[in-house]
Amino acid sequence: MKNFIAIDDCTTEELCHVLDVAFELKKQYKTTGRNDHLLADKTLAMIFEKPSLRTRVSFSNAMTQLGGTSIYLRQEEVGLETREPVKDVARVLAGMCDGIMARTFEHEKVTGLAAYSSVPVINGLTDYSHPCQAMTDMMTIKEHFGSLQGKTLAFIGDGNNVARSLSMACGRLGMNFTLACPEGYELPREEVDRIMAKLPDMDFVITHDPMEAARNADVLYTDTWISMGQEKEKELRINAFRGFCIDERLLEVAPKHAIVLHCLPAYRGYEITDGVLEGPQSKVFLQAENRLHFQKGLLAVLMGGK
Repeated sequence: MKNFIAIDDCTTEELCHVLDVAFELKKQYKTTGRNDHLLADKTLAMIFEKPSLRTRVSFSNAMTQLGGTSIYLRQEEVGLETREPVKDVARVLAGMCDGIMARTFEHEKVTGLAAYSSVPVINGLTDYSHPCQAMTDMMTIKEHFGSLQGKTLAFIGDGNNVARSLSMACGRLGMNFTLACPEGYELPREEVDRIMAKLPDMDFVITHDPMEAARNADVLYTDTWISMGQEKEKELRINAFRGFCIDERLLEVAPKHAIVLHCLPAYRGYEITDGVLEGPQSKVFLQAENRLHFQKGLLAVLMGGK
């Protein structure tokens, strides 16, 4: 692994190795209160077009706990494709830093950074995919159940960047994936076909009935219905997604052992109720904490030679 841009770029073996390192570093930190300084004297440049609580804190603290440092760069300072071309930014940062993490709107900006950078580039989120979140989710599910094999994740909501990355992660790591969404909000058919061409044995279901999706799910997962950049569609989307809330009624349909995940921020009363989010089946805040531990595993592999 030179970069981490999309899950479909990685082999199953590579993804499993990063998870193993993440679990190892989490155990070390929980046991001793510290991690070996695998990234001593190394620096991660962090470009943010979109603000984020979890992405910023997890990457920054991951670098600190591994002995390195990070630099937070706002879009106004970097100006990808406005102040400077992506290819120039990539080469400047690669000459001064040991890694680049970018959280952007357009996916092409992250792939452009990777094309011109001589140091590892990490996708911290684009409108197309969110691989760090999806792999954190795999870590959380494995931590809870002990295994990923044969488990079913039901994503209740929009066929968005998180759903796209989760579907590929599930296929790569032996899970089944169900997307329950209103008509017109599915992942594009050509993308589903592409995923299935790469993972022909994967059980990939799209339904417009959230109850059907929940019935055999080990994991119920949701995300905001209105992502950054979609604010003008708020009322349209709220109306379209009525009935797709993970609430107590939906949770009753799922198996008793099912857990609930949400990548946050959560809008209680819309995609999830407060009672479910704060309830005993919710692993949402363990999931949020695991952003730190997965990020440490990823950085240790890409920048620390683990």
